[in-house]
Amino acid sequence: MTKYELEKRFLHGGDYNPDQWQDYPDILAKDLALMKLAKVNTVSLGIFAWSALEPEEGRFEFAWLDKIFDEIHAMGGNVILATPSGARPAWLSQKYPEVLRTNDRFEKMHHGGRHNHCFSSPIYREKVAIINQKLAERYGHHPALLMWHISNEYSGDCHCAYCQENFRHWLQVKYGTLAALNAAWWGPFWSHTITDWSQIDAPSAIGESMVHGQNLDWKRFVTDQTIDFFEAETKPLKAVTPDVPVTTNFMADTVDLLPFYSLDYGKFAKHVDLISWDCYPAWHNDAMSTADLASKVGFINDQYRSLKQQPFLIMESTPSGVNWHDYNKTKRPGMHTLSSLQFLAHGSDSNLYFQWRKSRGSSEKFHGAVVDHDNSADNRVFQEVAHVGELLEKVQAVKGSDKVARVGMIYDWDNNWALDDAQGFQTQDKKYGLSLQNHYRYFWNKDIAVDVVTPDHDFSKYDLLIAPMLYLMTEETMAKLGAYVKAGGQLVSTYITGCVDENDLTYLGGWPEKLQEIFGISVTETDTLYPTDRNGLSYAGASYEAVDYCSLFKTTSAETLAVYETDFYAGTPAVTVNAYGAGKAYYIGARTGYDFLAAFYGQMVHDLTLDHPFVETGNDAVSVQSREKGDQTFYFVMNFSETAQTITVAAESTDLLTGEKVGKTIALAPYGVKVLVP
Repeated sequence: MTKYELEKRFLHGGDYNPDQWQDYPDILAKDLALMKLAKVNTVSLGIFAWSALEPEEGRFEFAWLDKIFDEIHAMGGNVILATPSGARPAWLSQKYPEVLRTNDRFEKMHHGGRHNHCFSSPIYREKVAIINQKLAERYGHHPALLMWHISNEYSGDCHCAYCQENFRHWLQVKYGTLAALNAAWWGPFWSHTITDWSQIDAPSAIGESMVHGQNLDWKRFVTDQTIDFFEAETKPLKAVTPDVPVTTNFMADTVDLLPFYSLDYGKFAKHVDLISWDCYPAWHNDAMSTADLASKVGFINDQYRSLKQQPFLIMESTPSGVNWHDYNKTKRPGMHTLSSLQFLAHGSDSNLYFQWRKSRGSSEKFHGAVVDHDNSADNRVFQEVAHVGELLEKVQAVKGSDKVARVGMIYDWDNNWALDDAQGFQTQDKKYGLSLQNHYRYFWNKDIAVDVVTPDHDFSKYDLLIAPMLYLMTEETMAKLGAYVKAGGQLVSTYITGCVDENDLTYLGGWPEKLQEIFGISVTETDTLYPTDRNGLSYAGASYEAVDYCSLFKTTSAETLAVYETDFYAGTPAVTVNAYGAGKAYYIGARTGYDFLAAFYGQMVHDLTLDHPFVETGNDAVSVQSREKGDQTFYFVMNFSETAQTITVAAESTDLLTGEKVGKTIALAPYGVKVLVP
């Protein structure tokens, strides 16, 4: 059992940067008093502290960190200790310029910023190993150490000579021969046949590669190279502290909270002991409702819980606003409590913040923090954080419980990369992640738990499996889907599925025979609509709008559920179902609005009895999520709207947040939340 597993409480606290405040002992002294007031029990240390830990090459200064470790331990707290590789000291860049990253225009970057180091550089790896070894030896057995935080938000790629050579070696290991590589990359296209490994360069902004197999392999290489660097960082830590878990903080893309694009987290997840991620929704924005955004947060939470099928950690969030959205609006009263408990509702065992104290200078001086520049415990944000700390103590029985889902949804990074690169359909944005979130939204609205998994996962535990837009689908995945349906599973797929193999090569002979067998149809064309174009489909006596894409297909053994209403394919199948073995496979040929998805999935939920057993009368603005531990179930009831809402449930309960008894009719104030135990 690891040290983290022995921790019985929710982690509350976050990134603490005492290295920035060494000249302000009064500030450091007050931090500890404020942490106690805020119910902080865990701090992340050392994330960008390399220059404080090793101010000159080979000269290490740990006294300041020793003091903080001892003080955190004395107050009963935990330390998540980071390796400092995310931001190099200036002496390292000056003496060893090879550690600087080379961009995709083959320009060597200058010192500054962060995360701009080369993962291949032997010198950088050597220097990282030295500082990590020092940290492991000095703090590995300190009683305050809870886990290792490896670097910070890994991202980006490097195009230097080291990385180019590593890419070529990676390709040699994968393909073995140039003949195999040329076959996979369709080398004769535009005379791109490779006759020597040295001819291969990474895709770049100069002469952008049209060899899609090369582009896809580069993205895969970047993930593998990042994981290799992560493993190198971890090695000295594991040697000294095999029982201390390691993590690194994953991310999500953009304010829309789409799955992170640059790294295959499905693969990366296998190398961390537990998943942690950094969540920064743009609450109260003018582009979507609070409930819409909350469902996107739920999707990413469920993805990170599902990747390892276990609770995860929120490593960073903000108690207020951030400094990098286009408009950095602060959280409204009540939203911090609601958003914090939403993390727990979807499987987090923590709520940690970036940052504990606002920096005095540079780019993060206006990023949200628990302690503002006023250094006060009396302002609104600090008080809300302290309130969350109190609530986490009241619901500590939930810690370590997990979610049980009967619905699975497939997200695949390889597929996203290949689809994004495809020069067809819509060239700007195929909206893969957004499409999955639109399907997910129905289940979130209806309080039905969803696992967001990869094709590598076991599908057999799910009554319903949803796989939209699997443009890249391997024969292995086709076989898994076929076996799943044959055994009694219900599978839903959509337009732009099964177009290419793992090398981004189209399947010969049209739509793959295995998919024709599973779905009982043969896809012949995909019509791409202009933004102003509309079609419609008739389903169950109602008409629904179709946009963006309309697949044209012929049925073989499938039953038609909906037909197109206009254009030259009016009256032809738009949605089908095929009995296959003991299960059924559904194909949705067009991109639709939420109204169709609600009608379509509503029938499936009824047929499969997937409705939430605790919710009798639900509300799309109120999310009910449950976590289970043994025979105990905890229900999080959360109002993601600016008005009072009501739902009815199956049993009277006790609210762990207040200790009050709650009847079957539950009234929630704006941003209100309850944690119920029947």
